[in-house]
Amino acid sequence: MHKVQAKTLLNSQNGMNLYRGCTYGCIYCDSRSACYQMNHAFEDIEVKENAPLLLERALKAKRKRCMIGTGSMSDPYMPLEKELGLTRRCLEIIDRYGYGGSVITKSDLVLRDLDLIKSIHKKSKFVVQMTLTTANDELCKILEPNVCPTSRRIEVLQILEREGIPTVVWLCPFLPYINDDEKNFRALLQACVQAKVKGILCFGIGLTLRNGNREYFYEKLDQHFPGLKEIYMRKYGNSYMVNSDNHNRLMRIFEETCRKHHILYKVEDVFQYLQEYPEKFEQLSLF
Repeated sequence: MHKVQAKTLLNSQNGMNLYRGCTYGCIYCDSRSACYQMNHAFEDIEVKENAPLLLERALKAKRKRCMIGTGSMSDPYMPLEKELGLTRRCLEIIDRYGYGGSVITKSDLVLRDLDLIKSIHKKSKFVVQMTLTTANDELCKILEPNVCPTSRRIEVLQILEREGIPTVVWLCPFLPYINDDEKNFRALLQACVQAKVKGILCFGIGLTLRNGNREYFYEKLDQHFPGLKEIYMRKYGNSYMVNSDNHNRLMRIFEETCRKHHILYKVEDVFQYLQEYPEKFEQLSLF
């Protein structure tokens, strides 16, 4: 890892990335794409050392309280967070100033901060977002080798539900010929139902590939699924969108399941929920 002094932190949507790069080794990771112009090795994590200071300044300057999110590009609970505690320090600031918060993660380390998450949610709102790709823990070790398995993530979702913390699942990506089968899809949906998630983000049955992440993905296909790279190259070429042949069928199952169990599933509805700061707390903040 290497540390930097960032100039800014929050983007226009009140999101922040405390780290840049990742050590999870997920074979499909879009954050490796060249378009993000990362000027260091992906596994050499850039640490925004002054992130808590920048966050506090930004929150002091805001006129209205809102939801502060993190994790869209780099997981805020990578292993080095145990040592550095940047995410926890930022949650403390969010809690202190009465803002809402949201994290996207694949790690059970989020439970370390359950005390802060509950404190924030009691005052305003906090949502934990968890990525699920495969119900098979052995396959998970291949697709996402350096992070806790799916079974543990499901346990985390269940713990959060018992603690009264709302959750959203990112049900993606689905790699053609690997994890895009109906059995896997239904198992993941059932886990979401049992954990009583508030919403599920599923952008379709497939994945995206572009310069940077495509090369890494194909390298891993050669390593773990010999011959599959050639099938991808013939079928998809250099397409950005790599859609599964099972897309239509599985998306029907997805929508039917979510409607039956009153789970938010339209992308715009889930994002609206994530961005909404509770009106009653906004009114209280005026006094």
